[in-house]
Amino acid sequence: MDLPPNLIPDIQRAHSRRWFLKECGLGLGGIALASLEAQAANPMAPKQSHFPGKAKNVIFLYMGGAPSHLDLFDNKPELARLDGSKPPAELLKNYQSAFISPDNNLLGPKFKFKKYGQAGTEMAEILPHIGSVADDICVIRSMHTEAFNHAPAQILLSTGSQQFGRPSLGSWVTYGLGCETDNLPAFVVMSSGSKGPSGGAANFNSGFLPSVYDGVQFRSVGDPVLYLSNPKGIRKNNRKAVIDAINELNQRHFEAVGDPEIQTRIAAYEMSTRMQEVAPEVTDISREPKHIQELYGAEPGKRSFANNALLARRLVERGVRFVELFHESWDQHGGLVGGLKKNCKDVDQACAALIKDLKQRGMLDDTLIVFGGEFGRTPMTQGGTDGRDHHPNAFTMWLAGGGIKGGVNHGKTDDLGFNAVEDKVHIHDLNATILHQLGFDHEKLTTRFQGRDFRLTDVHGQIIKPILS
Repeated sequence: MDLPPNLIPDIQRAHSRRWFLKECGLGLGGIALASLEAQAANPMAPKQSHFPGKAKNVIFLYMGGAPSHLDLFDNKPELARLDGSKPPAELLKNYQSAFISPDNNLLGPKFKFKKYGQAGTEMAEILPHIGSVADDICVIRSMHTEAFNHAPAQILLSTGSQQFGRPSLGSWVTYGLGCETDNLPAFVVMSSGSKGPSGGAANFNSGFLPSVYDGVQFRSVGDPVLYLSNPKGIRKNNRKAVIDAINELNQRHFEAVGDPEIQTRIAAYEMSTRMQEVAPEVTDISREPKHIQELYGAEPGKRSFANNALLARRLVERGVRFVELFHESWDQHGGLVGGLKKNCKDVDQACAALIKDLKQRGMLDDTLIVFGGEFGRTPMTQGGTDGRDHHPNAFTMWLAGGGIKGGVNHGKTDDLGFNAVEDKVHIHDLNATILHQLGFDHEKLTTRFQGRDFRLTDVHGQIIKPILS
């Protein structure tokens, strides 16, 4: 049939798969399609997990650069006794360090340790505030990983893979659970410290999931999101008219081609409009009572971890599903004592305040807090006697709330803090446990990409059952 070229696209659209589903088979296909399109129209709508979870929100306190477990959380009197001597040769067999010679002298802990809480949890004396909530946290001293450089190790912790392009933990959580608010992003990311995460945006992007599940970066000073405020001379109703027109065009395009990324674009425009109404109030921590600001050590208008921690509580209180606070850098190859003192001063009070604040509001039971970095530090010295190299064999993380037992010390390392030797916990085990607390079987929370099902924990991961309440 000879048809005018300008009619061909219209005929193709009219006799598309959508037309077939709608018009054929008594319209049952159209009913199913309408259901699917309704879900696509709001991919962030609250969803049911596999089973009732203990937690419904996560605040991940990501200490980028890798805090020294040996100086902060894992007291090793034997390492102190052997300070300045060579490590045992059998310990170093097949061991590869990032920068130093493995047979560098051993370096004892730089700070005194104290016992905190009824459980007698040992921590360095430069963590008095976290020590004060020791009975609310579970300290895991037997973490281990494969990667020993920052970017791959951070991405492994965040996505379950050292390679770029996989969905992050926060993206998997929002993909599985959706969000409890229409006025704020489901997954918010903030950064403090001397620099951003070494792994960059790969730590919080959605990989091959739809980009609606990306983490949204908030700033600590000024507008929380760039261009949230209207430019000078542009009134609210003018901007809304423009966005409404753009969204109508995008919706027509979506109906024609069915690309889910168009729905992401529509949702982003709509979200920006709603955020103009609510974000200035939510992110204004000066609205908090003075005693709460002092509890965190927060100073409105200042870029700090303390401000971000207080804002994290305000966000989860309003239905944000996943908040990630990056604080870099804990990478003390030299200047170990000064660097740790500064970093602990930055985060110690605010971490404890977050636990206390959530607890007094009745929110700690269903908010899971995770604290830690991508790997540990060597028992051997670097930079004279005031530095440590990267170390994947053993490190410490702690968790609180969200159905995690408080006052628990899980796992052990050897006498030098070199290897995890008891109740070992891999990164995949940690992520499997986080998903479990949110109500997911980590083996079943999957998405199909390039012909196979992917999941956060790949083909690994065991739930850390002894730490669950």
